[in-house]
Amino acid sequence: MRLDITAIVPMRHLSERVPQKNYRLFAGKPLYHHIVGALLDCSLIGQVVIDTDSPFILEDSARYFPEVILLERPENLRDGAIPMNDVLLNTIKKTNADFYLQTHSTNPLLRRQTIQNAIERFQKSYPMYDSLFSVTRLQTRLWDALSRPVNHHPAILLRTQDLPPIYEENSCFYLFSRRILEQRHNRIGERPLLFEIPRNEAWDIDEEIDFKVAEFLHLQNLSSDYEV
Repeated sequence: MRLDITAIVPMRHLSERVPQKNYRLFAGKPLYHHIVGALLDCSLIGQVVIDTDSPFILEDSARYFPEVILLERPENLRDGAIPMNDVLLNTIKKTNADFYLQTHSTNPLLRRQTIQNAIERFQKSYPMYDSLFSVTRLQTRLWDALSRPVNHHPAILLRTQDLPPIYEENSCFYLFSRRILEQRHNRIGERPLLFEIPRNEAWDIDEEIDFKVAEFLHLQNLSSDYEV
């Protein structure tokens, strides 16, 4: 089944831990250029929407990505404490699509082919699954705050590669419908499909060290002809 999909990239002008990170130069280009370029190159995405309160991003996007739909975020949704789902509810009211794929500028290592593969997998699985989100596989010994093992038996020392995998919601992308977001106030539906992506693509820029490591990995990928 071919679904009409709109991609959404929400970005704030101000950021607390990494100043101006959404448009700070990353390998010679503003950070957000990398994910927007990957989305525009994905043939299964019908349109790309940027939701932002940033004067720089609004002006820069109009210049470099004229095909992208720009939505200026309302004043009441600009505070950093506003939940992302509230921001998205406002965004989808101004666009029409069967499904929405939401990602972040802070995932610059995410490849176009990975996004394409996720959409293809979901289209083949829908309506068995009603939504999709990206995950990272963890095979390490995990404990909770009360010193209880989460995914292993302390008396049985399995190799980490033999442990049952646990999957981390890495926030790289979500695929959901308007109905799910409006009814559940959540991007994840009742029957979500977990889509595993490689750890080297799931690097999220949250702190200064993340920016430096992600940029290093990006440049390494370019030098090894890594397909984006």
